[in-house]
Amino acid sequence: MNAMKTIGISIRPKAERAKTLANELATWLEVRGCEVLCDETQASLKHETSSLQTMAARVDLLIVLGGDGTLLHAARHFMNSSVPILGINLGRLGFLTETPVGSMLDVVESVLAGHFKTKHHFGLHASCWREGQCLKEDIAMNDVVLQRYAHPRPIEFEVTYRDQLMFRLHADGLVLATPAGSTAYALSAGGPIVHPEVEAISVVPLCPHTLSNRPVVIPADDVITLKLLNSPKPSVLNLDGQECLVLSEGDEVKVKKAGEVCLIYLPERHYFKTLRSKLHWAGHES
Repeated sequence: MNAMKTIGISIRPKAERAKTLANELATWLEVRGCEVLCDETQASLKHETSSLQTMAARVDLLIVLGGDGTLLHAARHFMNSSVPILGINLGRLGFLTETPVGSMLDVVESVLAGHFKTKHHFGLHASCWREGQCLKEDIAMNDVVLQRYAHPRPIEFEVTYRDQLMFRLHADGLVLATPAGSTAYALSAGGPIVHPEVEAISVVPLCPHTLSNRPVVIPADDVITLKLLNSPKPSVLNLDGQECLVLSEGDEVKVKKAGEVCLIYLPERHYFKTLRSKLHWAGHES
């Protein structure tokens, strides 16, 4: 008997195709006896709506229709939840939303029948401090990024790990990435690809003004502190490219490992097959 009876659906905002597919999927699920909750931000969906926070406590499965950004937005509300998340790819690369939209109903049927595997991805908790006061704290699944904002000149900052100075740097910014995020912004900035089973954080400078500063991979078991030393104008901190906070000189950002998000993958999926497909690497299985 199917143990997944309450299904949540979250979709890419302002995407008409996603709305059409979500309504089709919700009707398909209801015919099979499932209760369906749709993201309340999509009022045009013709089914019961709910906040993502409420979904995290009620649903047995979350289905996300969109790209990786859509999944990242939803997943942050499911941090430390045991609810598995299935991503249906309506974006471009789709490292996290791997299921092709053309296979949506077949894959969902397989998942409801229990034919899937899961992978837990840890996130990052970032807190921003000014003169001893916490300005804001939030969660990222892919990356925490410090970068210059609305001005062309580099910023200066220092990075501390385990109370030891790693480096001071003039650069456009810095990416701190989880293994899941190592194939996102950090990869485009020259960072390494980190296997998801490695408990590590990538520290990747953005356009450093020296050739000697290279990406570093460090254990994910302690606090990383970023301090903004010099910025011609306020700089910005963003989490998964979505949540922004404007920072001033002297502000500090403390980053540490957060909880986990549970993603669904099909049994035949493996990591290097995904890399070969998404990054167009040579080679194929014999």
